[in-house]
Amino acid sequence: MSTTPLRPYNFSAGPAVLPEAVLRTAAAEMLDWHGSGMGVMEMSHRGKEFTAIHAAAEQDLRDLLAVPANFRILFMQGGGLGENAIVPMNLSRGGMVDVVVTGSWSKKSLKEAGRYADALAVASNEADHHTSLPAPATWALRDGAAYVHVCSNETIDGVEMGELPDLAALGSRAPLVVDCSSHILSRTIDWSRVGLAFAGAQKNIGPAGVTLVFVREDLLGHALSICPSAFDYKTVADNGSMFNTPPTYGIYIAGLVFQWLKSQGGVAEMERRAIAKADLLYGYLDNNGGFYRNRVATQARSRMNVPFFLADDALNDAFLSGAKDAGLLQLKGHKSVGGMRASIYNAMPLEGVQALVNYMQDFARRHG
Repeated sequence: MSTTPLRPYNFSAGPAVLPEAVLRTAAAEMLDWHGSGMGVMEMSHRGKEFTAIHAAAEQDLRDLLAVPANFRILFMQGGGLGENAIVPMNLSRGGMVDVVVTGSWSKKSLKEAGRYADALAVASNEADHHTSLPAPATWALRDGAAYVHVCSNETIDGVEMGELPDLAALGSRAPLVVDCSSHILSRTIDWSRVGLAFAGAQKNIGPAGVTLVFVREDLLGHALSICPSAFDYKTVADNGSMFNTPPTYGIYIAGLVFQWLKSQGGVAEMERRAIAKADLLYGYLDNNGGFYRNRVATQARSRMNVPFFLADDALNDAFLSGAKDAGLLQLKGHKSVGGMRASIYNAMPLEGVQALVNYMQDFARRHG
């Protein structure tokens, strides 16, 4: 008798699982949004219908994350990799950029920023293969840096900052730039410590194509002359994210996700669920007799992205094949790391994580 659920559990790191209720609403509205006679993909981005969708999405997002009034919310394109260039073009002024390297994504940020500024890794966990976090007190921050860049959750390596650094307490007056793509809306953000935050939507919000930028107003208006107009934060802000045609359908889906999050209890409830899911999975990884292991230091473990490894790599293919048969999808680890990875974003229910643990237990019994 098959144990496959009615709908498989998708553990992809991104593009990733979306709430089923959101997908059903989008399907129902595909041909006709609210009696307009148009699907959202067919609407003018400047028409009253989409203007209403955009305004509601922005307000719901501001509500969910308690974004202060002096931050502008921009809906852009280009993803996290695009922001790795757009941020230094807007904020570096061609000067110094300090980057804290904690994994694969911040390494990419460092390399890209070096095309536009004097970018330097002021701290790194590369020596321990990105399995811990360098303590902020050890960061070699430079006086006069235009900003300090961190990736608060490394999707590939499974490393997450428990809290954002307080740069002022470290003696720095530079604004903090945060790539929070893979754990946005799973926890609160201390905006008093942030100058700019960005997130690709495809991990914990919606489909690929939308990039969210939260930028403090005093940081607008300093773009390098080489910065394309469509990527100048001030231009985008002044035009309400409508300077060029935005990714309208992606914004619509993100807006539905924001509504779903509110209906579920908001970010506080998402954090509670995230802790429960992470505790369940890490609890098994730490107490399974060595058949599976997670290499990340306990205090640095991500609640969203959980890499793990079988003691015997020769069993990897069998593990993945059996998982697929059991309705557990996309568990293969990133090619640069290997092993397995379970991404347990907001839309992944606790039941999905329990199903994964049950499968892991059964596989270990049969192959241990």
